Amino acid sequence: MTADAEACGGGACGLARQRLAVVDTNVWLDIHFFREPAAHPVAAALDSPNWAAARCEQTDAELARVLQRPRFSPDPAQRSRWLECLRRWQARTPLFPVHAPAPYRCRDPHDQKFLDLALAAHASVLLTKDKALLVLRRSAWRNGLMILTPQQFADHFGEDGSALLDE
Repeated sequence: MTADAEACGGGACGLARQRLAVVDTNVWLDIHFFREPAAHPVAAALDSPNWAAARCEQTDAELARVLQRPRFSPDPAQRSRWLECLRRWQARTPLFPVHAPAPYRCRDPHDQKFLDLALAAHASVLLTKDKALLVLRRSAWRNGLMILTPQQFADHFGEDGSALLDE
């Protein structure tokens, strides 16, 4: 199995016993491309039976656009490998329709899609490093959504995301 396949491998089990997380594009890249150590607990949690990631058409489109950039796909073969990684991610990640905006607005309109998805999916967590999203932490918490960095996720839920699942 290739490193890309291992990074994107695993599968989501029944959503009834899982918590949902929305993973923004930069955290996805930290997991799959940069292999950022701070994102390892998020990757472990998403590979466990305790967590699943949610996605929508808008987040898929953004990720596909980013993976086409020369930095990530300098040649057609690499671009093909990243698009295959994206397809594997999509195959194991439920797609949610987004019909309404979240009750709070992000100052960066490009990041609003992650809030809207979190609301539509009834996600427990939005994982981001984006300051425009992190400043909305209190507003989101009132609606049952935790906006966390990968490190905050590990601090709160443990190295594999299994801690505090009964909250």
